[in-house]
Amino acid sequence: MKIIIAGGGKVGSSVAGTLSSEGHDITVIDRDPEVIEHISNTLDVICVLGTATNHETLREAGAAHADLLLAATEQDEVNMVCGITARKLGTRHVAARVRDPEYLHQTAFLQDALGLSLIINPEYECAREISRILRFPSASRVDTFSKGSVEIVEYRVPEGSRLHGMSLRELPRAFGARVLVVVVERGGAALIPNGDFTLQSGDVLSLSGSSHELRKFFEAIGQYRRPVKNLMIMGGGRIAVYLTRMMEDSGISVTVVERDEERCEKLCDLIPHASIVCGDATRSDVLAEEGITRADAFAALTGEDGDNIIISMYAGRCGVPKIVTKVNREHFSEILESAGLESVVTPKELVAQQLTRYVRALDNSRGGGMETLHRLADGKAEALEFRVSEGSKIAGIQLKDLKLKKNVLIGAVIRGGKSVIPNGLTALQPGDHAVIVTAAGRLTGLDQILEGGK
Repeated sequence: MKIIIAGGGKVGSSVAGTLSSEGHDITVIDRDPEVIEHISNTLDVICVLGTATNHETLREAGAAHADLLLAATEQDEVNMVCGITARKLGTRHVAARVRDPEYLHQTAFLQDALGLSLIINPEYECAREISRILRFPSASRVDTFSKGSVEIVEYRVPEGSRLHGMSLRELPRAFGARVLVVVVERGGAALIPNGDFTLQSGDVLSLSGSSHELRKFFEAIGQYRRPVKNLMIMGGGRIAVYLTRMMEDSGISVTVVERDEERCEKLCDLIPHASIVCGDATRSDVLAEEGITRADAFAALTGEDGDNIIISMYAGRCGVPKIVTKVNREHFSEILESAGLESVVTPKELVAQQLTRYVRALDNSRGGGMETLHRLADGKAEALEFRVSEGSKIAGIQLKDLKLKKNVLIGAVIRGGKSVIPNGLTALQPGDHAVIVTAAGRLTGLDQILEGGK
């Protein structure tokens, strides 16, 4: 596909790298010569220096024949105008980054009125990711499929765990929970295991199942954590506002610590039911006074990676059971995990993931039915949800009789809104939803899981 990205900042450059690696023809527009030079030196993409709202710049970038334009500049209004102009020039689909909370409830209207195919809000997506983690604090990460019918959670096997030395075939009998280990991250590699695979301390597991069965599993291994009742947030930016609203809808009390007085006044209007503290959360006395030792969870959401990391580590020393750390540089993930900070979120990676899912759906002209995509094991594996169509080659055939590609696993089946952990006798039926886990490369259609499938 020919894809234009307007704006070469954090989000734009991340998305450009992801989509370029998948074989798409990428052109990046930015008005900053240094940004253009950096991207041209680091990515295999075409770069155009100019303003994204200028129709001549868009023509030069190939908007008349583009399949998709992503408007990802820092200004919402610029992104919307860029999208309108690109559509007028002939671009087939337009996605725009729109970040202002005031636009959140106007998404459907904006898409219809402005001709936008997709509106992306990085801060909102980040808040949603954090809210999922906080609602299931036993896991370091939670991905949902089929409107919550199935979840894939991430969990590191600690030293001394009962799981050490146990084969996956033994898990159902040992713990009585219908869950499936779909990926094991060990030694920097993502492994798609079979029943004979033996777990070790330090393994990072991705487990699929319903929320009820996953909770049963964590209770059985003695790692279940009680639900979050009160949350402390460091930083009062957009993510904090979205997250606070989500938490309050779930009955969770929230304290936001923000150092800027003017921003604190705005927060009192934006999230009136939260406790707003005007203070410096990098100071231990401020955190102690506001009750960090009594918090069930702590989220570090400032724009400074260093502050977020250091104060998250301090929160861990204070005994906070659940800690979520926002970072802008994704290569910090492994370092933070080794330091005990396992729940790390990166907004630009979430946007790249969302747009990758959208592009793959557009790219599959035969209608592969992909509805959800999540990256697992630090991007080394993917979990994709497909709807089984009437003409699918795998419909009606028991899984034991299917010849799947290497490093591909059917992690869950959703039928009639209920999840099923599949076995060899399970046969997918038209209308089912299947969660496919793969470390074998890019999938755009369900039938591609078969040997020889394209």
